Amino acid sequence: MDVHHLSYPNHLYKNERNEAYSLAIGFFDGVHSGHQAVIQEAVDKGRELNVKTAVMTFDPHPSLVLGGRKEQVFYITPLEQKIELLKELQVDAVFVVRFTSDFAKLTPAQFIEAFIKNANVKHVTAGFDFTFGAFGKGTLEHMAQLSEGKYTVSVVGKQELTGEKISSTRIRAELKVGNMEKVKELLGRPFMLSGVVVHGDKRGRTIDFPTANVQLKEGQFTPATGVYAVKIRIQEKWHDGVCNVGFKPTFNNPDEKKLSIEVHIFHFDQSIYGEEVIVHWYKRIRSEQKFNGIDELKAQIGKDKLVAIDYFKNNIV
Repeated sequence: MDVHHLSYPNHLYKNERNEAYSLAIGFFDGVHSGHQAVIQEAVDKGRELNVKTAVMTFDPHPSLVLGGRKEQVFYITPLEQKIELLKELQVDAVFVVRFTSDFAKLTPAQFIEAFIKNANVKHVTAGFDFTFGAFGKGTLEHMAQLSEGKYTVSVVGKQELTGEKISSTRIRAELKVGNMEKVKELLGRPFMLSGVVVHGDKRGRTIDFPTANVQLKEGQFTPATGVYAVKIRIQEKWHDGVCNVGFKPTFNNPDEKKLSIEVHIFHFDQSIYGEEVIVHWYKRIRSEQKFNGIDELKAQIGKDKLVAIDYFKNNIV
């Protein structure tokens, strides 16, 4: 899969091979099941027209430019992860458009000229609520009207689960309360975080529950604090485990808030410092809590482990 990083006005797509595309367009944070419906429509149109399929997405989040947000935006799928997921969806190319102040000023017609016609796009697919151009004034109706016969347009209707729209906003709300089973339904796969195993305080070893302290890659949305049944991928192999997300109130000063993500991996005793790992999240077992001592904590972790083992035994994951 080819990945093209574009920006306006100086770094537009140079279609030197004159390839034609069926294009799915959107921000696609999460690449959730609603997004997948849009991308699949573009793939189907590409096969019908005998052209390649491409996805156009944007970076960074428009709110950083349009809304003047100063705080960091946390993504369900940061750009690197988003690109990896798109590779799995039979996409031939990804256009990553830099969302800047200059880009945000483009009229709908200017956007279409620079990023659709210039790329030799023969078909455009987007969700029903996609807008483009300055102030979001461009709709898919405008997209079709401005085509001049050079491309056609498909609109994918609202995708729902249990009567509600599948959206990145809805997924974020479920992540905030740790409802990983609902998140899995909405995404069409388990929620995923990636990071590097780093040295922690090594306290887990002293209580017979050693953990991998995972330092997340920047910009990832973190679920609610608590204990979860997870799987962790280490050197291409998956292992079951329990993960604590939180501030370790049993040991730490409550005024010193430093979030940690620690995975106790079942039947595993290797040294993995420095390894890049991926964590898949399946079920929230309980909230984080403060215990009266190490014995009470050990007993609870033992119970958490049994809950996770039972979950993986009785559920297809």
